[in-house]
Amino acid sequence: MTEPQKRDRPWLMRTYAGHSTASDSNALYRRNLAKGQTGLSVAFDLPTQTGYDSDHILARGEVGRVGVPVGHVGDMRTLFDGIPLEQTNTSMTINATAMWLLALYQVVAEEQGADAAKLTGTTQNDIVKEYLSRGTHVFPPGPSVRLITDMIAYTVGNIPKWNPINICSYHLQEAGATPVQEIAYAMCTAISVLDAVRDSGQVPAERMGDVVARISFFVNAGVRFVEEMCKMRAFARLWEKVTRERYGVEDPKQRRFRYGVQVNSLGLTEAQPENNVQRIVLEMLAVTLSKDARARAVQLPAWNEALGLPRPWDQQWSLRIQQVLAYESDLLEYGDIFNGSEVIEAKTAELLAGAEAEIAKVLEMGGVIPAVESGYLKSNLVSSHAARRARIESGEDKIVGVNCFDTTEESPLTADLDTAIMVVDPASEQSVLAALEAWRGQRDEAAAQEALAELKAVAATDANLMPATLACARAGVTTGEWSFALREVFGEYRAPTGVGGAPVAVAAEPGGELAAVRAAVAATAEELGAGKLRLLVGKPGLDGHSNGAEQIAVRARDAGFEVVYQGIRLTPEQIVSAAVAEDVHCVGLSILSGAHSELVPDVLQRLRRAGVEDVPVIVGGIIPAADGEALKAAGVAAVFTPKDFGITTIIGRIVDEIRLANKLQPWTPAPAPATN
Repeated sequence: MTEPQKRDRPWLMRTYAGHSTASDSNALYRRNLAKGQTGLSVAFDLPTQTGYDSDHILARGEVGRVGVPVGHVGDMRTLFDGIPLEQTNTSMTINATAMWLLALYQVVAEEQGADAAKLTGTTQNDIVKEYLSRGTHVFPPGPSVRLITDMIAYTVGNIPKWNPINICSYHLQEAGATPVQEIAYAMCTAISVLDAVRDSGQVPAERMGDVVARISFFVNAGVRFVEEMCKMRAFARLWEKVTRERYGVEDPKQRRFRYGVQVNSLGLTEAQPENNVQRIVLEMLAVTLSKDARARAVQLPAWNEALGLPRPWDQQWSLRIQQVLAYESDLLEYGDIFNGSEVIEAKTAELLAGAEAEIAKVLEMGGVIPAVESGYLKSNLVSSHAARRARIESGEDKIVGVNCFDTTEESPLTADLDTAIMVVDPASEQSVLAALEAWRGQRDEAAAQEALAELKAVAATDANLMPATLACARAGVTTGEWSFALREVFGEYRAPTGVGGAPVAVAAEPGGELAAVRAAVAATAEELGAGKLRLLVGKPGLDGHSNGAEQIAVRARDAGFEVVYQGIRLTPEQIVSAAVAEDVHCVGLSILSGAHSELVPDVLQRLRRAGVEDVPVIVGGIIPAADGEALKAAGVAAVFTPKDFGITTIIGRIVDEIRLANKLQPWTPAPAPATN
């Protein structure tokens, strides 16, 4: 009788979660752990991610929307109430304020009686990808790398089981990165970070292996699962080579490529959203089938994320997908089932060669930071994303239910759209604001100010910032106070948008859609007596997902518009001021965080107060149908959601709205000349 195969231990199973308030999120975490989830993945709201207190002007409408607000150690206490942190593996998706959130976490763990040396988990802490894709950066690149370096040095000595950074290629793919670019730019970030730690003198040379052993990665897995699996095999080989050759790490355990994954939320569709389930499964297989390149932790999005915020039941469904694969299938009973495959080996080698060539190019520029500051990386990503969108619009890349096979029956999953997603109670924001005010009122104000003064003093030196940050946490300092103290010393940073350097992605061929839209743009500008139509693309609030706004800006430019795009994180007042100063013909707002109900009416009211009556406002984002109708009733000319994948068509609609607002007749193209 054959002995049964010894099953490998499953990967960590997480659900990315957090919303409304710390107490609501705590209840959600407890439920998820009771359902068999084996780790926690904390989603923080945008004010927490970008270093603002919940009562800051830019936080309006954003509190508790895309994650949990954590303003001070009391919130962190509530967030993990009843959850023993010494026994919990916690991933925190936090970057610019990563040092602050780790300090809060450590203080709460110690209050529970935990030994900090036994804490396990991860802080994402990859600021480079924030400049390129996600947009929650705060400080300039130099100080940001200093914060990361200080954290790594501190954790190696004090929290040795913690992963102080998660080199994150996930958002690079969402911003347009090809597999080669995803590998190359993530590895360039890792090299930059490790070089900074080595050169800081904070970690002895003989302990660099300990540093390398705690570096983890967070990757994206798309639906082309063969290519994605080969990408992970190439990643693992490249990491092995870099850590051995560049940093002299001899221990193979320390050189092991360790990564977690969230599969591709960008590829989830609003149209026929039930198809997202099979997409999620295929993407999960890309990072679990190959034992030699298997993820150490997996979190899956929910089928309805293109519609809005998933409900607990939707997240449970995604957890069950993982559990069926891990516990019902025989996957974990075998070695790597792809070893010896010529196809897999050839594709892996191809991706590896391409990545090494791109890495060499970035290193010749001086590394990833100069490549960020010059705009080289951002322009490459915007260009790759534009090319991908063009392939979808042309039908070259097929998306089932979107640009092919779009005939469908009514889905029982979305029969009632108002209940198919979770809606955050607007009243929760007010409760957070009241609790924040009460916190400030009951703390020892002198101790808080003393801790902040010390933080600023240390920031002006080369000393490690983690001890001063821990002192701030213990003194009751708030998230906004910590970050603004460092803003005073380090300054703030606005990253390049990459729009100006992006090449034309869609040719305006005679008879094609873009050519027709260009003719409409030129004709409308002439009728209005303007040299060019001017479109302002605005990102109000704290939402840093700029990919859609960038693609609209690039295509509008290619259609003949003069585009005004100042990047992310603007107040409604700043957007309206720019619209008036630039005398634009249309204002386009992009919001994916759910704050549209607060921010869009504010922009409309400010435009009216400024006497701007003939400039249509259009809105794009993840906007539920009921919210879209409410925005139109408030005066929005058009609402676009992920189902509107044709960017050239959207630009054409913008021209239509400009003509309508200016009481011009609908534009019709001139008839083609007769042929003999």
